[in-house]
Amino acid sequence: MEVQETRVQTDRVLTIPNILSMARLVGVPLFLWLILRPEFGGPKSDGWALLVLALSGVSDYLDGKLARRWNQISSLGRLLDPAADRLYILSTLVGLTWREILPLWLTLALLARELMLLVMVGILRRHGYPPPQVNFLGKAATFNLMYAFPLLLLSDGNGWLASLAEVFGWAFAGWGTTLYWWAGILYVVQVRRLVKADTAAD
Repeated sequence: MEVQETRVQTDRVLTIPNILSMARLVGVPLFLWLILRPEFGGPKSDGWALLVLALSGVSDYLDGKLARRWNQISSLGRLLDPAADRLYILSTLVGLTWREILPLWLTLALLARELMLLVMVGILRRHGYPPPQVNFLGKAATFNLMYAFPLLLLSDGNGWLASLAEVFGWAFAGWGTTLYWWAGILYVVQVRRLVKADTAAD
């Protein structure tokens, strides 16, 4: 995930990076529908789902890159980029768990981390702070999970390719989940320090 810089360069909405982020958001329900088609009597469309996910990854890289190069970093972009990442992760979790490719315990572990982060964001807002910026561990975790999910989807088949995808998919999933929680714990520590400093100042 390309993380946009913390300073706000522009308040424009219709910039190329923002349009790319919006397109990624539009792709979320399409991606989920493609994954779940077999569950509702439709044909298997995993190849198309993987294509949508790949295009999302390309646009994720481009929106941050272009925003910095063209000085189009914006407050809206800083919201859209992580929102799209989280929605793709959530939709993939729902789809793969529904199809029993992912075990329920792993889905609950990742969702529990998201819930913890939402609580931290609420605490920060109550003290007048913005949401925490994505750190390197958070980027690495998202990177691993965004590789794990397509590979696990590809593993839902037969042959050597499916077997190989399963091995690498679970390796990425293990690292991604570990880093996801590690990054979440660092957010909690960061929030605790800010709140403690704020309380001491009062």
